[in-house]
Amino acid sequence: MLVFALPVVILALAVRQQFDPLIRADQAAIREATGFSLRHGLIPALTVIQVVSLPIFVYAAATGVVIWTWRSKQLKGRALWAFVTMMVGWGIGGLAKPIAQRARPVVDDGVPHASGYSFPSGHTLNITLATGVMVFLLWPLLSATQRRVAVVLAIVVSVVVGLDRLFIGAHFPSDIFAGHVLGLGIMFASWIGFIGRTASTSSPGPSHPA
Repeated sequence: MLVFALPVVILALAVRQQFDPLIRADQAAIREATGFSLRHGLIPALTVIQVVSLPIFVYAAATGVVIWTWRSKQLKGRALWAFVTMMVGWGIGGLAKPIAQRARPVVDDGVPHASGYSFPSGHTLNITLATGVMVFLLWPLLSATQRRVAVVLAIVVSVVVGLDRLFIGAHFPSDIFAGHVLGLGIMFASWIGFIGRTASTSSPGPSHPA
């Protein structure tokens, strides 16, 4: 977890201290991204992505998958791990924003202004966490080809949501990067803890977490 937490902490400190090179780069990126979106009429499509990737909708869909794996596939251990990890990650993301207290980007007219704090990106953190958790959850049910497809889909969806946050002017690039890294860190830390606990309570011999 330290590998993932360290860059997020460094970025958060840079944000709080208004580290000039980072602030300038972030603001320049926002101007270019939102200007591109306005010139090419992308705001309506970006708004749709913004809405469907709201954490409440993402976790509602993910919870449906969790229930299915619990009831139909008897992967109770994995299902419980997946649900708890996502809820804890959602909470961590909410707690992180008031710590950094970064204001949202100031955007041009025609770009919807988001409310609340900006660092880290909640959309990005939660979609990265949820898609990654789904891959781990469903892994035993997938063929080798399906596993590769699932990993690629998880990466593509996370990147698309991250780009949406930038081009709709809701977050600076550093917010988005921190969201991705924090989401991955929570997922891997939780998974390592889960397989460690499973291994310590299972009988000797090769086994896989249920």
